[in-house]
Amino acid sequence: MNHEKLKLFIKLAEMSSFSRCAQQQHISASKLSRVIQSMEEELSVVLFERDNRHVELSNEGKRFLRFAREQLQRWETFSENLRSRSGELSGSVSIYCSVTASYSFLYDILAKFRAEQPLIQIKLHTGDSADALERVSKGQEDIAIAAKPQKLGAGLSFKQFDSSPLIFICSADDKRFEQELNKGSNSEWENIPMIVSERGLARERFNDWVQAKGFTPKIYSQVTGNEAIVSMVSLGFGVGLIPQIVVENSPLKDKVKEFKFQPDIEAYEVGACVQSRRLKSPLVNALWELINNHSN
Repeated sequence: MNHEKLKLFIKLAEMSSFSRCAQQQHISASKLSRVIQSMEEELSVVLFERDNRHVELSNEGKRFLRFAREQLQRWETFSENLRSRSGELSGSVSIYCSVTASYSFLYDILAKFRAEQPLIQIKLHTGDSADALERVSKGQEDIAIAAKPQKLGAGLSFKQFDSSPLIFICSADDKRFEQELNKGSNSEWENIPMIVSERGLARERFNDWVQAKGFTPKIYSQVTGNEAIVSMVSLGFGVGLIPQIVVENSPLKDKVKEFKFQPDIEAYEVGACVQSRRLKSPLVNALWELINNHSN
């Protein structure tokens, strides 16, 4: 089973669509189907449960996905080490982060890395910061910019280079929420519409804060991505909990303001995360060393 087959399998597992995967990989859907069928015959298992509308990994497929990613990582590390002996490093490194992190934390790092390693291609993927550590753990990304959780997963290395308080924000033009909350009592908090992250560290700390105060919050909306919270708050839909650095870098920062009553919630520790074993790759290690030097 060659590496190209493994790559196709991983792409299909991530996209859950034969047609979209085939289009992205510039092959026909029928060829992709034949590749997957040949893999299933070779392994004597069903890798995907599929019908006319859905494609989903089977239990065996989920196990094989972990194996496929690990195998490709080992191969990439080996080949990168061989190429590095010839002189300049070449290849690609993938990075995952939120939109805010891409132009606040990463800009200076990538500018310097590009100057030092012009032959290394950067694959930058942006999305919800709540997905960052999971994507690194699963081998989908080499490095991610993320908030450090209370407990870091096994096999992960984390380098902090900044911190950011978690703050409540409201619309710059709307005073009604602060007027409703005069004393900060639990009964008053229950009447404030909240806009919070659907999941992730900020949501976990919000839940802990609410539980400690002993009230049931009025959740107006649960969103994916901190940037979306700023947008909804600026329109006056409610009060949002968000890392301060997101507000400072938002194009809508003039349309929101810090809420009068601020929670006593632990700040974000922001940094870079990598699978420790990926540091054996000279490409990943080169970027990691630059991040280390940048944060010192």
